[in-house]
Parts: sequence; C-alpha cells; structure tokens
Amino acid sequence: MRAAGFTVMAHDSADMAALKQRLGIPLAQASCHTAEVGGYVLEGHVPAADVQRLLREKPAARGLVLPGMPIGSPGMESPDGRRDAFTVALLGKDGSLQPYSRHP
Repeated sequence: MRAAGFTVMAHDSADMAALKQRLGIPLAQASCHTAEVGGYVLEGHVPAADVQRLLREKPAARGLVLPGMPIGSPGMESPDGRRDAFTVALLGKDGSLQPYSRHP
C-alpha cells in the first residue's frame, strides 16, 4: 500500500475479532489484515488498484473484502510466479456481497 502512495499506520489489537465485528466484517469474510481508509473498511490482501477505485467511485458500502490469502494477491506472491484467480467483493452496508473486481 505504501508503494501505491498510501500512508500506512499499523495498530496492534489484542482482540481482532471484536474489531472486525465493530467494523461489520462478516465472520465468513474475515482474513488476516483489516484496515480503514476514507471511511471504508478493507479486509484481506485487497489490491491497491481496487482501493484507489473504491475511493474514486465512493459507492454506498462498508468496503472491500478478500477472504483467505490467495496466491498472487498483494503480499502473497509466489517465487515460481504462480497466481490463483481471486475476486474482491464489495461489502454492502447491509452485509451483502457483490463481486467488485476479478483478478485472473
């Protein structure tokens, strides 16, 4: 995210489950990283380009989620160049999910 121009401030939390619940992240969508940017929540290894698009388009939503740790997603690059396809989802204010971006 820093490489994409975002200012990053890390905060350690002893109770990530409570934080995710407070932010409205469904348990099934929980991942290893949680962030807030521009009034939105980000969960998982969401690509910076998707975050930039989110901030540009400003949809009425909670944010973006990418559960799990797909090989080839940011921070999960493989030494052999392998990439798994993954879809980032838009998390609606009502907890609904819809595809936001597909990464082959």
